[in-house]
Amino acid sequence: MVWRDDFHHQEANVAARRDKTHYLYIAVIAAVLLGIAVGFAAPSAAVELKPLGTGFVNLIKMMISPVIFCTIVLGIGSVRKAAKVGAVGGLALGYFTAMSTVALAIGLVVGNLLEPGSGLQLTEAVRHAGEAQAKAGGAESTQEFLLGIVPTTLVSAFTGGEVLQTLLVALLCGFALQAMGAAGEPVLRGIGHVQKLVFRILAMIMWVAPVGAFGAIAAVVGATGIDALKSLAVIMIGFYTTCLLFVFVVLGGLLRLCTGISVFGLLRYLGREFLLILSTSSSESALPRLIAKMEHLGVSKPVVGITVPTGYSFNLDGTAIYLTMASLFVAEAMGEPLALGEQVSLLLFMIVASKGAAGVTGAGLATLAGGLQSHRPELVDGVGLIVGIDRFMSEARALTNFAGNAVATVLIGTWTKEFDRERAREVLAGQLAFDETTLTDDGHGTEAPAVPAPSAGDKTGVPA
Repeated sequence: MVWRDDFHHQEANVAARRDKTHYLYIAVIAAVLLGIAVGFAAPSAAVELKPLGTGFVNLIKMMISPVIFCTIVLGIGSVRKAAKVGAVGGLALGYFTAMSTVALAIGLVVGNLLEPGSGLQLTEAVRHAGEAQAKAGGAESTQEFLLGIVPTTLVSAFTGGEVLQTLLVALLCGFALQAMGAAGEPVLRGIGHVQKLVFRILAMIMWVAPVGAFGAIAAVVGATGIDALKSLAVIMIGFYTTCLLFVFVVLGGLLRLCTGISVFGLLRYLGREFLLILSTSSSESALPRLIAKMEHLGVSKPVVGITVPTGYSFNLDGTAIYLTMASLFVAEAMGEPLALGEQVSLLLFMIVASKGAAGVTGAGLATLAGGLQSHRPELVDGVGLIVGIDRFMSEARALTNFAGNAVATVLIGTWTKEFDRERAREVLAGQLAFDETTLTDDGHGTEAPAVPAPSAGDKTGVPA
């Protein structure tokens, strides 16, 4: 009963929080439209509004190190817990890593084919803020680059804003806490509390997003005119198309090959959950229902209890596609395309940094800024270009992440022989209808999951 009450409260709290952020969503849209209007009406004045976007980006940059540190350390702690369950946990984590890599690679391929930011030729006034960072650019040789990853002290990575150094410290702390075993649990709990504080600050910063979006969009439209809108439209359409191809071709093909189940039937079965995600802009609002429906479909409770919560933090396919395409867009728009070697290096960084990026609005932007700053610091200022359209792509990220977790649960259930295919066929054919009235009363998900679900507020499907 306690578990069921907790989920009732969780769903109510999620709904309440999402209701508030709807105002932010509307404000960002209004700010983008106003910025476009100002950019066309008074181009010279609009370019001078660039500091508004730069200021918002600087606030995001301020949060990069603490966000990455907390999510990586706690993420490794969650991996340790998930691995204890044996084959299911290990298989789930291996699958999540593989699919995230595939999603990131697809994002890079499509981004290179589309070159969404190539039509923008930003003026010196627009790029001025980024040039200051270029003077403090990265290491000039491979040896210097590798040595630069090691911080002077354990805390200098945070004060110096060096993302790769922060990542190294986070990995060392995470594995050290693993080795400590039970003695490390109090430290993990403490970092969990710090993460809540960091995410609360980040959530507060996101309320300034309309101002940042207005300044960034106005400056870009004022400098480049209609080319800015074309480039923004290209990346949005390209991102939505890529997500659809990933779900129906990659995930759908894998699901059909391994289980014989059609991805169309599975997604139709989860139709109400997709509508819930669209209405709340959060994939986490559908977490309890996904647990219940996967069990009803024929996947065993242990597999569902491990795979679904772990996937919500580690299987962020939509977010992975977004991070790579957005990085290429910013680089193209700033007139500084990423070389192939830099793209591969960025992909490897994103594979690690994107784990645990779900959970709060703005975490996706912080991860994107962190990736750019670790490779090409002069490009970080271009993150302001993404702010205005980030909200338009958040639903696609959330829906793709959700679909990826549903498919993953069925696949892992199949590979561990914990999936009843005959029951699944009957359920998908409508012969065993899901009883909405028993979602929290028939024992669905009553076994506590091995990995705690992430905090509410995922936008990147956020996460985002």
